[in-house]
Amino acid sequence: MNRVPTPASPQSLYRDRLGRADEVIAARVRDGDTVLAASAVGEPPELLRALSARRDRLSDVTISQLLPLAPQGYMQDPDPSRLRARSLFLSAAIRAGFPAGWVDQVPCHFSEIPRLIRRGEQRCDVVMTLASPMDEHGFFSISLSPDFTMAAIERAREVVLEVNPNVPFAFGACHVHISQVSALVESSAPLREVGLPQIDEVQRTIGAHVAGLVRDGDTLQLGYGSIPDAVVTQLHDKRDLGIHTEMMGDGLWSLVESGAVTCRRKNFMPGRIVATFGMGTARLYRAMHRNPMLEMHPVDFTNDPAIAGRNDNLVAINASLQIDLAGQCCSESFGPTPFSGTGGQGDFMRAANRSEGGRGIIVLPSTARAGTVSRIVPVLSPGSFVSTGKNDVNHVVTEHGVAQLRGRSLRERAAALIAIAHPDFRSELREAARRMALF
Repeated sequence: MNRVPTPASPQSLYRDRLGRADEVIAARVRDGDTVLAASAVGEPPELLRALSARRDRLSDVTISQLLPLAPQGYMQDPDPSRLRARSLFLSAAIRAGFPAGWVDQVPCHFSEIPRLIRRGEQRCDVVMTLASPMDEHGFFSISLSPDFTMAAIERAREVVLEVNPNVPFAFGACHVHISQVSALVESSAPLREVGLPQIDEVQRTIGAHVAGLVRDGDTLQLGYGSIPDAVVTQLHDKRDLGIHTEMMGDGLWSLVESGAVTCRRKNFMPGRIVATFGMGTARLYRAMHRNPMLEMHPVDFTNDPAIAGRNDNLVAINASLQIDLAGQCCSESFGPTPFSGTGGQGDFMRAANRSEGGRGIIVLPSTARAGTVSRIVPVLSPGSFVSTGKNDVNHVVTEHGVAQLRGRSLRERAAALIAIAHPDFRSELREAARRMALF
């Protein structure tokens, strides 16, 4: 009599797929492949080191990343004919590669990357990510960066995990089953930590102005940067705040610890903090572990303006590099040279405008280069990338105050922005506005 085969247990599947990083890379990465690595702290260091070490034996392989943090060999000694980098958001680790010609920059809204992957517009033959240890049911949590990694897991030929006991097992739509995994390696190094930046007096003043726009019961989204982190320090006396954001960091978590964040007054997913990637210190990573208050979701859920905008009183706070008198924001380039990427700024500015009672806030110091250059300008520098269009900008905040733009004419916008520019530049901005027929 024929016997029905006994299904393999998750534990036996785990053992079958376990290997060394160099062996896994040699077996799973083919010439011509595009390898997608998880974002930021979710990037798998052992696998990336093994991929980099093998680069002399590769041909026409692309490594696609968003906000890579750890320097790798292919960044120090690049040979784009063997291993070429493709960036969805530049970081300090890889930024120099764009003008050098071995990094390609992909313009995109953060929320749309999963769709690019599913449509094949962003290739993904191999996906690699850090993961928590497997639970008794065969599931791993990719809590640090489910953002577009979950879509890549659906699409990729090879799904490769680096299992590390320091990765938190978080709740939400961030789990992958052992049956979906092609290969895995184990590591135990501490997770990369990204602490809060030093905050200067200008940033602290901007934070105080923004705090005046935040009310008890609001739901917060904070972008990446020192000024959004400065805002957090001014919010500890608020009550019943909620969080629906892209990045969960130590700053936002400090609001939970202080009691300012309860999520009780959220009308969408009440009682839950929602985020798509985590980047902070060991304190944050410990707090994320099996915390029923926190859910990590893919970025096409967290950042979709139609979904995020379901939060009433959504306050989106994001930094910019330069803004012109019409309200156009350049947040990602110096002229035509990329510095970072669009990220989720456009997503959340539109979400805040959809939100009942929502407020989208752009923050920036009034000057750059030790006070010699105004960040508020008549027109953006030639070649600048427009990260957020004039129609989506609401409040703009510098250390000199708040300008509210939505619903205002071009003349009214120019006057409001000049009023929060540095005093040393206001007269020349007024003169420029007159030449542009705005005054």
